[in-house]
Amino acid sequence: MEGHAVQNREELPVVIDIQGVHKTFPAQGGDIVALDGIDLSIRKGDIFGIIGMSGAGKSTLIRCINRLEAPTEGRILIHGKNILTAGERDLLAMRRSVGMIFQQFNLLMQRTVEKNVFFPLEIAGVPRDKARERARELLALVGLEEKARAYPAQLSGGQKQRVAIARALATNPDVLLCDEATSALDPMTTQSILSLLQDINRRLGITMVIITHEMQVIRQICTHVAIIDGGRIAEQGDVADIFTNPRTPAARRLFRMPAENAISRGRCVRIVFDGSTLDEPVIANMALTCNTPVSILSAEIRRLKGQSFGQMVVRLPEDEASAQTALAYLHSQHLTVEEVDPSDDEWHAGRDWEGDL
Repeated sequence: MEGHAVQNREELPVVIDIQGVHKTFPAQGGDIVALDGIDLSIRKGDIFGIIGMSGAGKSTLIRCINRLEAPTEGRILIHGKNILTAGERDLLAMRRSVGMIFQQFNLLMQRTVEKNVFFPLEIAGVPRDKARERARELLALVGLEEKARAYPAQLSGGQKQRVAIARALATNPDVLLCDEATSALDPMTTQSILSLLQDINRRLGITMVIITHEMQVIRQICTHVAIIDGGRIAEQGDVADIFTNPRTPAARRLFRMPAENAISRGRCVRIVFDGSTLDEPVIANMALTCNTPVSILSAEIRRLKGQSFGQMVVRLPEDEASAQTALAYLHSQHLTVEEVDPSDDEWHAGRDWEGDL
């Protein structure tokens, strides 16, 4: 089954509906607000990324979704059922339909790979032969058939995470929660794990929620993203749309330009190119149209959801008439254009987001 067969996302059912969720923790000197009115709708087939800095509230949110934490206020509906008021039987059924992948794998070290994978089925009372057959199917899915009799200590970090993914799929969930699933892995292994998750989403149609602080994860596989900042959702939407037109300071930090050497003097604009305009000599043509040189302060190309996007910061001509001519030309090319301050911390100062470039 393809995870994204229907083109219009709004026609797909909402799988996880988070409504007005608050979470506070008691502390000396006053309560700590971890989540402050979270509203999110995650639809069937989404690979929905939730990204934020350390302490932003993203891990608390995912612990509320899987009921490891109880929100102070609000509702969380999975397939239309409020899991916060669910009885023990309904909660058990929910946990079988929602798989979980952790940063540190959480494998049972005294069990073989195969026995780790069918452990959830043992708990569910599935006959041993059927559980073993299911485990072998899943190990084939994640490319570890030959490691069935190995122990976790004999595996690399990437192989351990593949076993954890197979185990999370054992009960045929339709939702997979990933809490910093690649944070403990090297960059090349991260790429392979993300590709595996994307393949599982496409083949099985499983909805995924990806908690991460790594921009690489959002760029490589996520269809939609919510940026959490100070316990609130600063911005959410299609990954490419937010990249093209970030509206909040948090989003601008997330998709900032690497312009550390930019000189702040003069008016500057950020230009975004999609795959259809990436090869066009826009800047050269703009300089010819204005009959004046244009300074390029920074530029890059990124892959988002399998499509190439480019962005560039250029300094406009000092002459006002030439600057207006340049802006008019850029807008005539149907590009995303916005004036920015290249000395602004929203775009390039600091290194708050790990792994973004």
